[in-house]
This record gives sequence, C-alpha cells and structure tokens, in this order.
Amino acid sequence: MPVDMLPSRNVLGGVLAPCSNAPLTGFFRNGCCDTGPADRGSHTVCAVMTAEFLAYSKYVGNDLSTPRPEFGFAGLKPGDRWCLCAGRFLQAHDEGCAPEVRLEATHEAALEIVPLAVLKAHAAGRSG
Repeated sequence: MPVDMLPSRNVLGGVLAPCSNAPLTGFFRNGCCDTGPADRGSHTVCAVMTAEFLAYSKYVGNDLSTPRPEFGFAGLKPGDRWCLCAGRFLQAHDEGCAPEVRLEATHEAALEIVPLAVLKAHAAGRSG
C-alpha cells in the first residue's frame, strides 16, 4: 500500500480487519472486503456462511457452494467467511436468512447500502 493511502475502515470506524484467506476472499482477492470504483457489487460485507444462506444464494442465482475449478474456486461451505455484496446481504436480511457478519472486517462502504443497525443485528458472536 502506498504510504500516502490511508488504511480501509470498517463499519465501526476502526481499521478494516481481514475477512478470510482460506478461502481467499474479497473483490481484490486480498483477504479483505476492500472496495473501489471497479467493485460495482460492493463486496463489502464479511459474512460467515450458513447452509441456509448458501441455499438461498443459489436459489436467487449466485451459486457460492458449487466448486468451479476453472476459476480456482473450491466452493463455500458453512463456517467459511466471504465478502458478500452488500445488496445481496440486505436482500437475504429482508428474506429472513442473512448470515452472521464480522463487523470489524466489514468495509464502511457497506453502510451506503445496509444500515448499521441491520449489520449489528447479525453480528457474529453477539449475545442475546
């Protein structure tokens, strides 16, 4: 990262934490839910996959569970962390099947699409 660039921020205002290196995620495949002008889908929500969400995503046309070796993609399974499109996360929330979210690894740009209260309601490790 060039010294004149500030680190990416998360939805809590801190430095963006990594989401996953195994599987390697992120629009830029750097393990973080970083974003930029080329990321039209805003792959900014660090989500913990569940069987329910993976089935839902496949149903709505984005099959994340089937391996695609030609793209170097092994397919996701429950427990994997993945940078989801903020709009897809909000859609899953509206349908009642949103996965848990790692707030410290969710890019602040997600807030342009998903309200912080919604993200917090799905925070991984929340009590209650």
